[in-house]
Amino acid sequence: MERLLRETLPGGEFPTVRPVHRKIMQAVRGKGNSTTEARFRAALAKAGISGWRANCKLVSGSPDIFFPNARLAIFLDGCFWHGCDLCGHTPKKNSQFWGSKITRNKERDKRTTALLRRKGISVVRFWEHDILNSLQDCLMRTKQILESRETAGTKARKA
Repeated sequence: MERLLRETLPGGEFPTVRPVHRKIMQAVRGKGNSTTEARFRAALAKAGISGWRANCKLVSGSPDIFFPNARLAIFLDGCFWHGCDLCGHTPKKNSQFWGSKITRNKERDKRTTALLRRKGISVVRFWEHDILNSLQDCLMRTKQILESRETAGTKARKA
């Protein structure tokens, strides 16, 4: 358990969690948001948008999609894990833990976005429900940003 979480819980742990549930939760390992990411990557390829890297570890926050030439980082945020106001929720069981976890995720997202922007990298965050319900809008927005970044780069090189 993370240090910050231990500090927020009474006695540093969940007093009402049965050992069987503790064991189940300890065995859970994150697999990423693969369905949403795969759908978005496939849509980029189908639309002929190239020049991107997936899960770029060289960039702070490891964006899900990164366009190095355009300096554009795209994060595909899961509604549950990142606290979407429309469809995210806090589970009733262990709500203190989940509320704290989701709040920390949101704070980390804000810090990461600010850091990247200070480095001159454009940041776009699409919610999971945006990818599921409005994929073409997400692609259109991505194209627009790429074109504007390309135009800005061309103007800077000419000056």
